[in-house]
Amino acid sequence: MAASASPDSAVKQRIVIENAAIATVDADDTEYATGHIVVADNIIESLGAGKAPEGLENVVRRIDATGHLVTPGLINTHHHFYQWITRGLATDHNLFNWLVALYPTWARIDAPMLAAATQGSLGMMVKGGVTTASDHHYVFPQGSGDLVGAELAAAAEIGARITLARGSMDRSEKDGGLPPDFAVETTEGALLGTEEAIDKYHDASFGSMVHIAAAPCSPFSISTELLKEGAKLARRKGVRMHTHGSETVEEEKFCHELFGMGPTDYFESTGWLGDDVWMAHCVHMNDSDIAAFARTKTGVAHCPSSNARLAAGIARVPDMLAAGVPVGLGVDGTASNESGELHTELRNALLINRLGAHREAALNARKALRLGTYGGAQVLGRTDEIGSLEAGKLADLVLWKLDTLAHSSIADPVTALVFGAAAPVTLSLVNGKPVVEDNHLTNVDEDAIARTARAEAQRLARIAAEG
Repeated sequence: MAASASPDSAVKQRIVIENAAIATVDADDTEYATGHIVVADNIIESLGAGKAPEGLENVVRRIDATGHLVTPGLINTHHHFYQWITRGLATDHNLFNWLVALYPTWARIDAPMLAAATQGSLGMMVKGGVTTASDHHYVFPQGSGDLVGAELAAAAEIGARITLARGSMDRSEKDGGLPPDFAVETTEGALLGTEEAIDKYHDASFGSMVHIAAAPCSPFSISTELLKEGAKLARRKGVRMHTHGSETVEEEKFCHELFGMGPTDYFESTGWLGDDVWMAHCVHMNDSDIAAFARTKTGVAHCPSSNARLAAGIARVPDMLAAGVPVGLGVDGTASNESGELHTELRNALLINRLGAHREAALNARKALRLGTYGGAQVLGRTDEIGSLEAGKLADLVLWKLDTLAHSSIADPVTALVFGAAAPVTLSLVNGKPVVEDNHLTNVDEDAIARTARAEAQRLARIAAEG
């Protein structure tokens, strides 16, 4: 029987999708081999097997989705948009050496560069089925302009939901950190900048297009004071908290040398474990670390391609899931994942985790899809709104075309999506509005974005070379 929201929506404009395979990713993993979805304005009004109900009013669009799989929109839980204009550099480095090589260039970024990088990075993800993206921006050079405002304005043109994790760094080379001295803020400046972003842009209402999170960068680029005070600020303001954690063996060594404990214990000592926190990577986690994350419901953004690109290792995702740790997927910045696409991370998460201790039992297609949808909503604290296809939730959904040469001989549509080639997106809705049609962005000119991003990348390279 079809699930339905409240019936008092006769005056709303409706989109009707029929004849689609549907993977709802709800609590029961409900799927329909041939089903329908009715969208009323920005809300999923009903969905179920077979045709849509008769007599629907104000149907502005009716879609025959034969040959398609409909899923919730993908949710990217960790990214660095600015890196779109520094792709293809330091390709044979581990994390620490890669950061040292690139920080001097990143520290020259200004507002026009970030706007161009945002549109390039976010546009590529949205074309690949992402409807919500979290960006961790932590580089705020002096005199660079209004970076937060520039990024959010550029993202609004694309039309995706955004969690902007307002990052910060206050530990530079002179303090034993990795960033150059001119690339960091003062502790006070970082806290003030974070609070200003929250006050100006965070919208906690149902269906919000912009969330702000407090997000000091990483243990090796921030002071203990910034961590502690950042946690207090976030909880006073009622926003989520994000940082990098346990990414490499070098980070583990760094934390033991500076703080006398590993990353997880250090984070717990500074107030950085909790159900309002999620951390990127978490590759080098022992049983005790995983237990601490499970006990506190601290979330993880799993970034399989970036972890492989930087030779960081294989995160223990099956063990985290078994323990009850919330886990979503992340692209990570495109200077360490040049493709910039989340739908390829479904496949890579499955394949890379099968190289670990659990082998073929590590993940399957449906678990991978859940990581990229509902798992992401868990990590970002938005499971009441997004992450699954259910009546009453926001109409963030994707129609994947699976009847072409690339996928037509794979009988199971979820297997086709996860195991197969990257599937084209026929339609992607955010808040019930198309952001992709026939594999093209609807709200912006892709060619113009490409030209501008290339020009800004070249300008950044020139400025960095001049020193």
